[in-house]
Amino acid sequence: MGNGSEEVVVVEEEEEEEHRDDVVDGAVDYRGGCAVRSKSGSWRSAWFIIGVEVAERIAYYGIQGNLISYLTGPLHQSTATAAENVNVWSGTSSLLPLAGAFLADSRLGRYRTIILASLVYILGLGLLTLSALLPSLSNSECEVDNELKSCSPPRWQVILFFISLYLVAFGLGGHKPCVQAFGADQFDEQHPKEHKDRSSFFNWWYFTMCAGCLATISILNYIQDNLSWVLGFGIPCIVMIVALFVFLLGTMTYRFTIQQRDKRAFRRIGSVFVAAMRNRRTTSSTAVKAERDGILPHQSSEQFEFLNKALLELKDEGSIEEGSCSPSEVEEAKAVLRLVPIWATTLVYAIVFAQVPTFFTKQGVTLERTLLPGFDIPPASLQTFTTTAIVLFSPIYDRLFVPAARAITGKPSGITMLQRIGTGIFISVFTVVFAALVETKRLKTAQESGVVDEPNATVPMSIWWLIPQYMLFGISEVFTMVGLQEFFYDQVPNELRSVGLALYLSIFGVGSFISGFLISVIENVTGKDGDDSWFANNLNKAHLDYFYWLLAALSVMGLALFTCFSKSYIYNNKGIRPQ
Repeated sequence: MGNGSEEVVVVEEEEEEEHRDDVVDGAVDYRGGCAVRSKSGSWRSAWFIIGVEVAERIAYYGIQGNLISYLTGPLHQSTATAAENVNVWSGTSSLLPLAGAFLADSRLGRYRTIILASLVYILGLGLLTLSALLPSLSNSECEVDNELKSCSPPRWQVILFFISLYLVAFGLGGHKPCVQAFGADQFDEQHPKEHKDRSSFFNWWYFTMCAGCLATISILNYIQDNLSWVLGFGIPCIVMIVALFVFLLGTMTYRFTIQQRDKRAFRRIGSVFVAAMRNRRTTSSTAVKAERDGILPHQSSEQFEFLNKALLELKDEGSIEEGSCSPSEVEEAKAVLRLVPIWATTLVYAIVFAQVPTFFTKQGVTLERTLLPGFDIPPASLQTFTTTAIVLFSPIYDRLFVPAARAITGKPSGITMLQRIGTGIFISVFTVVFAALVETKRLKTAQESGVVDEPNATVPMSIWWLIPQYMLFGISEVFTMVGLQEFFYDQVPNELRSVGLALYLSIFGVGSFISGFLISVIENVTGKDGDDSWFANNLNKAHLDYFYWLLAALSVMGLALFTCFSKSYIYNNKGIRPQ
């Protein structure tokens, strides 16, 4: 009887252990109950969310990829003005996620923010389609000196277009940081298998997104250039409606993270800086004494020592006591502060990134684009070669490079996140160097063929010369873009992961603004006294090659600074629950 009772107890304990392992800590299901591992989250939920992101990227790149052609075409803007407008809009679209992430992480939650942002996104795309549908744009000809000439649309129609465009940016601001964070939330970082799957999630997220966009963007660019801008803007609107439906369809499979502490993350981190400032006059000898007394842990003093003073409470009589901020809260604040130099030194990559949909595209407009008699390749569709490189190289990275690197380094991901980011920046240097060499050849060909003074003439040089710069940049994205996504998601406090991804996006927002600023300054300096600037409307008289060489030099300096800060970076490692 005794042995039988012991066996029953053992079986019950094993069943209880299995049940405990099947419950995901810190997460609930759509009903608010415990999230069960076997019934929620992981890849079953992630594929719904990845599908939504694919649809959203089709909508975004359907607008952004060919926007410069619309601005210089139907809206009759100059090349430099159009490039600046694209950069400002792209920059705003990448900075607004900071506001959307703050709203999600502090108030609404990621799920509700995604739904609200999707509705704003759809409204913006709908109005954008309407602005192109109005007759003054579709029939933009007017009589000048008894001749029909192309004329600019009325001011109110241009205003409607830009209002619609920035509504899309506001929708993107709430959608972009939350969708990816919500997708990564479906994997339990304390579970060994799901923790490994989460790293693969970022790779497959980017691969699937690019693969889904590959064919559709080419089709959209062709429709916009050769058939109708109305249809070219309308299709992204329909795609976003489908995306919202798919997202709602997966609701019953999702895991929803719950807040673990009494104080919200923003308040916790803010209180650390306030307390450190209040105790700024505390001497180093006092801090050493506090460390010896056990109030201040030794490992906390390794970096950003001024924040350690937030752990202390200085009394009137000169004695020191433990303060209101805990060591873990100070470490959270330090983790956020450590991101700043990494964020700043990757801005140069974002400046290069801003050239792909602008000057790379304008280069293609001047070249021989005929593929078949009567069919010209849309210049913006060359961006699909960047996507093709991502689609081809992502599986190679995940299935071949990572296992090989893992065997050498012993790290689960093969190389560290910062090593991955740095590798992509290194490759981007060669991208702009090659772009500069190709542009030099294009200008020489234009001069030899006698078309320098003919801005609308086709330079007798194949558009395929541009493919290597697109492909190289695509490979760099597999390293840097995916690395940045995982880095800024992983290295912030759990409750601020939408903000972390918004910080990653803000790199490209600020980079676009810096790119626009550079273009504006160079345009004014090189175009004074009536001279042709580096960005003259007649690209055969411009000097994009000089601009690319400047970007190459900036990239080298940025890479050097990034390497320096990466060596001193202390990773915010989060423990995996042992099995």
